[in-house]
Amino acid sequence: MAGSVPMNTAKASVSRNQTTRSAGAVKWILIGTALLVLLWLIVLPLAVVITEALKKGWGVYVEAIRDPDALSALRLTLLVALITVPLNTIFGVAAAWAITKFRFRGKQLLVTLIDLPFAVSPVIGGLIYVLVYGAHGWFGPWLQAHDIKIIFALPGIILATMFVTFPFVARELIPLMEDQGQQEEEAAVTLGARGFRVFWKVTLPNIKWGLLYGIILCNARAMGEFGAVSVVSGHIRGETNTLPLHVEILYNEYQFSASFAAASLLLLLALVTLLLKGWFTRKSSH
Repeated sequence: MAGSVPMNTAKASVSRNQTTRSAGAVKWILIGTALLVLLWLIVLPLAVVITEALKKGWGVYVEAIRDPDALSALRLTLLVALITVPLNTIFGVAAAWAITKFRFRGKQLLVTLIDLPFAVSPVIGGLIYVLVYGAHGWFGPWLQAHDIKIIFALPGIILATMFVTFPFVARELIPLMEDQGQQEEEAAVTLGARGFRVFWKVTLPNIKWGLLYGIILCNARAMGEFGAVSVVSGHIRGETNTLPLHVEILYNEYQFSASFAAASLLLLLALVTLLLKGWFTRKSSH
């Protein structure tokens, strides 16, 4: 019996070593698979964009970037993001604050409506605005009578972009604010703070990194949106073409170098967004 204890210990040690080796093998298999998938789906396409953009030389690349239509598409893309992101930020903060801090009828309906753009195709979202504000839509005759352009103009592009991007800030803040609870706000109210003072002094400092993270995601989607904007823009060169639409038009016209050059601008914007996202993630984790 005395000799069986060391034997059992040895068996247990061997079993642990086998388990460790097996776990290590599984770990490296998973890491290798993930790296291969990332290489195939992300790194390789990005490399193709850069290679094709510079295929005919730096001069052709710069000329494509400096083309008036490309610059107009870039300005429109940035303008739409500059308008939609602050509006969706205000909505997202207000919705998250109401959902997590108050009790009211229709709360679950509000949450469902916030998630609606995740379930609806962006093309359908754009079509909805055409059916409402188009020439033959519900408000089309009235808008025409008052010379107000929404579809095939900047307002329609903004509305379509807002539709596909408005969940991002709210969806980032709702779980964060639910986890934080209401103790600090209740303490502030007990000390005499009211309304927006509680928000500015207590709630906002606690959610600032999550809020910035949601803004970054919203901005990335706003600049890269294609489906909904394609339906409502009209594809008017130099007027209603955003950068993604400009890339598609150039590619369909077999101007491949110019198309990939314009796509590289979107890639640059995406990389900046990715860097900011990583920085905010590190800050929020501290």
